[in-house]
Amino acid sequence: MDENRKSTLQMVAAVVLCAAIGMLAQNSAGLQKAAFGRVVVGGPMLALVVSMVACNALPKLPRGFRDGTTYCSKKFLNWGIIATGGTLSFASIMGTGVRALPLIVANIFVSFFVAMRVGRRMLKVSDNTSILVGGGTCICGGTAIATLSRIVKASAEEIAFAMAAIFLFDTLAAFVYPYVVSGLGFTPGQFAFIAGTAINDTSSVAGAQATYQAIIGDPGYQGALNVKLVRTTMLIFVALAWTLIRSAQARRTGEAAATDSAFAVVKKTFPLFILAFAAMAVLNTVGFFSADGVKLLGKAGKYLFAAALAGVGFKIRFSEVFSKGLKPMALGGVTWACVAISSFLFAVLFAGYING
Repeated sequence: MDENRKSTLQMVAAVVLCAAIGMLAQNSAGLQKAAFGRVVVGGPMLALVVSMVACNALPKLPRGFRDGTTYCSKKFLNWGIIATGGTLSFASIMGTGVRALPLIVANIFVSFFVAMRVGRRMLKVSDNTSILVGGGTCICGGTAIATLSRIVKASAEEIAFAMAAIFLFDTLAAFVYPYVVSGLGFTPGQFAFIAGTAINDTSSVAGAQATYQAIIGDPGYQGALNVKLVRTTMLIFVALAWTLIRSAQARRTGEAAATDSAFAVVKKTFPLFILAFAAMAVLNTVGFFSADGVKLLGKAGKYLFAAALAGVGFKIRFSEVFSKGLKPMALGGVTWACVAISSFLFAVLFAGYING
């Protein structure tokens, strides 16, 4: 067998394996609920962990296989982001969670300010890692990290470190917040603001809300998820903001010529699939997709994210995580704590506004 054909087969095998790991990880929700009563690890994060374990258990991977995992980590990620755009809606900002917008916007600024300042000046991690941790903490965990990673051109290592940091503290918040909030005697409205703005992943918010429903004896309570929906929609604006920031940086560094048009700068400095992501959100806003269509896009996006992160995991060695990953974890903890403090303080200081 000639080398080109062998490399092609290895690449195909890698794509199939990443897709299979992603599908199995995403379908693990039922098993996790049966074992733990809730989803403990989201599909994308589980796929990342599984592929990292496989990568470290195997000898050096052949070049064709590595090319296949790279294809998954980039192409599947792009398609997943585009599909996710179809589940978002500008109109939702005017819906149930609109009252939480001031806190959501405040937390976005808090998260990025803390992540960039602490990451750059104190922990000396890369700017990309700081951006991913900041975005994952203030918006929606893995989905925000996946989206921003393509805009800032983050490495597989930076993505993995940010995902690990987000997962650890997100899981802690999902388990603890329902009991802390109820123990403090906060109202359901206050819980909605805290859980909806200070727990990252949507599945984690859903899990925390389910626990809180049991505590208050109201199975129909949906406040936290309503706030989380509005928060997730802000990913559109955060993604566009970082696109403009990176475009401006490209002009200053010479990556884009000063005479280039705005469109030329954008084309050079960020993936155009972000336009497709925004276009899908617009289509959903105007009602182009049915309710079933939105659900299908949501599922497709999660499967694609899981397969993409399986590809990322095949590039990470545990030795590198333990030698270089402690600082990103610390950054994730500091950023998470600051956003949590912001949300709890808002719930206390503006209780009348929340419950009014």
